[in-house]
Amino acid sequence: MTSHPIRAVLTDIEGTTSSISFVKDVLFPYARQRLGAYVAAHADEAAVQSALSEARALAGQPGLSQDETVALLEGWIDADRKATPLKSLQGLIWEDGYRSGALKGDIYPDAAEFLARWRNEGLSLYVYSSGSVLAQQLIFGHTEFGDLTILFSGFFDTLVGAKTDPASYGAIAESADLPPFRILFLSDNTAELDAARAAGMVTIALDRGEAVLPEGHGHPVAKDFGAIDALAGTLKG
Repeated sequence: MTSHPIRAVLTDIEGTTSSISFVKDVLFPYARQRLGAYVAAHADEAAVQSALSEARALAGQPGLSQDETVALLEGWIDADRKATPLKSLQGLIWEDGYRSGALKGDIYPDAAEFLARWRNEGLSLYVYSSGSVLAQQLIFGHTEFGDLTILFSGFFDTLVGAKTDPASYGAIAESADLPPFRILFLSDNTAELDAARAAGMVTIALDRGEAVLPEGHGHPVAKDFGAIDALAGTLKG
């Protein structure tokens, strides 16, 4: 991609650099099983207090007890709700798991290879995921390929905005100090890809056999990161 006007790659995680099954079958259950005990053990910490308060406010139930708030958050996990306070607490629990060695970041070998290659070619790399920035840094920081966080220039979560809102991608482009058409966005979610394209970014859908891409979505499709270079080279920036 060195001859292409793309100057940065913005990537999703789940279904793109990492398997959906790892997130749904390993990370989510790990956090859910430990949520109540973690909150009880760390209830006096500012980050936990803040997340609980934000969850109550988001639910419109400021009078919930600690146990009731935990039950609310567990329900959000079961519903796969993309709520910032929930993501914050999950990130803290996962941090414990990664540091203890109980968790290992699951990154596709082709993603690790090409992210490193693109960085060496001079491209800037960014992550945009519904998981918290901490969770993103943990999954890339504890992989069998080593600490991959050093490859990235920035991480973005839902604090920048919803992943289906074009304004979120505009804000990311502004933060990267690049016009949107210089940024390639990778995701397995066509609603996210639609939003990024509406903001002016170049888009490629990842189809790793886990997510079902709707027919006629209009985005170039790559089966893995090895196919992205050729696809990006045919796109107009």
